[in-house]
Formats: sequence, C-alpha cells, structure tokens
Amino acid sequence: MTTIYHNSRCGKSRTALKALEEAGIDVEVVEYLKAPPTADKIRTLLRKLNIKPLELIRTKEAVFREHFAGKPLSDEEYIQAMVDYPILIERPVVIIGDTAWIARDAETLEAIAKRLGG
Repeated sequence: MTTIYHNSRCGKSRTALKALEEAGIDVEVVEYLKAPPTADKIRTLLRKLNIKPLELIRTKEAVFREHFAGKPLSDEEYIQAMVDYPILIERPVVIIGDTAWIARDAETLEAIAKRLGG
C-alpha cells in the first residue's frame, strides 16, 4: 500500500497525488490537517524518512516563526510541535512500506513510480 500525507490546499501535494493516481498507483490519502498524526506516528514517519524532526518541519510557516524560531528545541519538542500544529509537517510525504519520501519534485515522484514498477 502506498500512503500520502496530503494537504489538498497545497499545489505540490495535489501534483504528487495526481501523479501517483495517473500512474495507476492505489493510494491511501491521509489528510493530516483533518486527522493529525500522533507523536508515535510522527516518530515512525521520521524513521521511514531517515531524517531528524526539524527536517520535517516547514520553518517558513507563520506558526513556526511565531512560536519556535530561534529556540533551541529537542527532537521530542519538535515532534510535539508537529502534533500541536500539524500545518508544520512538510508535504507531501509518500510512504511505501518501510520507506518514505518528501515528494516535492518530479525527480522524487519518478523514483517512487520506478520503485512501484511504473
């Protein structure tokens, strides 16, 4: 199963979902702003992405600048920030099994399609 953490208001997220669907890939859509992930789900996502919490955060979001910019936070504090403010989670994130990608560009989408045999 392929899963996408999707924000329908984001152009890159819409583009990624459309590309996956046009490639004939069955996609489970997680609208993470409507159903925010738990801290455990974010930890799992970070492991699959193989990145640190700060790398999954949209640091240009107003809520980040207002509440977190310039503050020395631990990884757990960044995870909690994403739980409290899911808008901070970078998108789109595509998950296949134990691997995930932040799929913001055509090259990443092509790599995902190849992985799926498309």
